[in-house]
Amino acid sequence: MINKVEICGVNTSKLKVLKESEKLELLQRAKQGDQEARTELVNGNLRLVLSVVQKFTNRGENLDDLFQVGCIGLIKSIDNFDTNLNVRFSTYAVPMIIGEIRRYLRDNNSIRVSRSLRDTAYKAMQVKEWLTAQSDREPTVEEISKEMGLKKEEVVMALEAIVEPISLYEPAYNDGGDTIFVMDQVGDKQSDKDWLDEIALKEAIENLGEREKKILSLRFFVGKTQMEVAKEVGISQAQVSRLEKAALNRIKKQI
Repeated sequence: MINKVEICGVNTSKLKVLKESEKLELLQRAKQGDQEARTELVNGNLRLVLSVVQKFTNRGENLDDLFQVGCIGLIKSIDNFDTNLNVRFSTYAVPMIIGEIRRYLRDNNSIRVSRSLRDTAYKAMQVKEWLTAQSDREPTVEEISKEMGLKKEEVVMALEAIVEPISLYEPAYNDGGDTIFVMDQVGDKQSDKDWLDEIALKEAIENLGEREKKILSLRFFVGKTQMEVAKEVGISQAQVSRLEKAALNRIKKQI
């Protein structure tokens, strides 16, 4: 089957996507002890977990394991999310899922780090996730250290101690021709914020109607004019223009 990818026995091409209003309703029900709502919320956000897991595909880890760990982060996000905050659920959940996967990878690191240093690093990551959810931005090291009551140098040392080292000459990609090494991609960095924006954009597009999706696809991915799109879709150019503008406004509003 085209586009069929199975992780933990789940056909990812058939994963449900919830609208933001549906998420909020289910979150409120889950907070009141509704287990069915909690389960539906988990199933409706598995695509979000999958999006996060894809960021770690070059680590050589078993994707099934990472997906399961990511689901733990998702469940923690559901249980701890404050519905009174003016924050999208995905904005809160993504850092939590990333943190859970990073903790898993660091716990399986072959380099031994002292327990106290590891505990300090994990506490710093938790504080970072909490501050990110509160301010909707990534906190500085100074803000994290102030919240923890530690010196900035102690926080930096703890976080650096649990970062898994990697050789600059480790192959990052090989298609049978020239090999691309890690050192070739050192300058290609994408912040968690940029990546989170990308996920938010994908979610916003998923919430559009099928005709709106097709119009945007033909206009911005295929590169057709509004007249060409109108002819293919079977509506007037004015209707294409109106639907395109409305779809873009909806995406901007959701992001």
